[in-house]
Amino acid sequence: MATHEIRIDRALPLAAEPRTGHNRWHPDIPPVLRCEPGDEVVLDTRDTFDGFFDRNSTTKDVEQADFGLVHPLTGPVEVAGARPGDLLVAEILEVVPQPFGFTAQVPGFGFLRDFFPEPFLVRWDLAGGWATSEDLPGVRIAGAPFMGVIGVAPSRPLLERATAREADVAARGGIALPPDPAGAVPADPALAAEALRTIPPREHGGNIDIKQITAGTRLLLPVWVDGARFSAGDAHFAQGDGESCGTAIEMAATLRVRLDLRPGRAAEREIRTPCYERPAPDPAPSAPPGPYFATTGMCLVGDGHNESEDVTLAARNALAAMIDHLGHEYGFTRQQAYAICSVAVDLRISQAVDLPNVIVSAFLPLDIFV
Repeated sequence: MATHEIRIDRALPLAAEPRTGHNRWHPDIPPVLRCEPGDEVVLDTRDTFDGFFDRNSTTKDVEQADFGLVHPLTGPVEVAGARPGDLLVAEILEVVPQPFGFTAQVPGFGFLRDFFPEPFLVRWDLAGGWATSEDLPGVRIAGAPFMGVIGVAPSRPLLERATAREADVAARGGIALPPDPAGAVPADPALAAEALRTIPPREHGGNIDIKQITAGTRLLLPVWVDGARFSAGDAHFAQGDGESCGTAIEMAATLRVRLDLRPGRAAEREIRTPCYERPAPDPAPSAPPGPYFATTGMCLVGDGHNESEDVTLAARNALAAMIDHLGHEYGFTRQQAYAICSVAVDLRISQAVDLPNVIVSAFLPLDIFV
């Protein structure tokens, strides 16, 4: 198997190196490189605000951050032979942090945004597997690095459905960001005018912010376009479930990932949203005991309707996906699967801030099967 690389100049923003990535989702964004199933890919990634913050930044700078530049992603990577209905397996091999991180509280953003209208900034030193900051004296956070945004290209029908349902959310008083060409990469007007923003997660992945997708975890993504078109960015050094203030310990990083295919599996198993699996225990103290298989749910009703910040709906969808998995994988009836969920499956709020779509994960411990 071969190894492929997309390297970046960390002194430059994405707009100065548009050949390395994008900050919108669109099926017509061309691939940066091509790999075969089973190949390893190394991606240098920029942080969520495209290098806007550094060690000299202050709380006042938070109000000047440009949401039009969020999130710079590295890719897309075309996987040879991938077809809609396949399942792309992204096995996380390594996430290597850069030495600086930050946590920003942006006015109007975050789970408790109505209680915290003022900006705030924490600047972190990342070294030796720990994060420390003079802005939070006496605190030390263990590193468990992962990619906040990771996904494949949406199809044209998915792009159109997502655009319509998110416009409906906004019309009903929810929060959703419509397509906006300001700051878009690629800057091609035909793409920028209709490309999806990267703020919310969707069926193709995206801003999932699931802290368990660290090295040793396999993310399973339904493929929507030929070649899959895999991209990643928005690395986090550490995060609490929920990412409640809207940012984690944000950082630039280098991702090493193995990309493989399970042909036809998404169509056969009716997998419509990302899921993930860990074949061995996770050493992180806050992680669920492994091995496990996890499904995800968002606040979506079918293909055509979106609710905003509905954790209950997301939890129901995560459980429904787990019941489907237990039936397909183990042959249980739906009522048997529902009972297993009640006695063994854990629900966690993976993120509650990427409007309008929160994510709940359902964790199935695999050691219950004898």
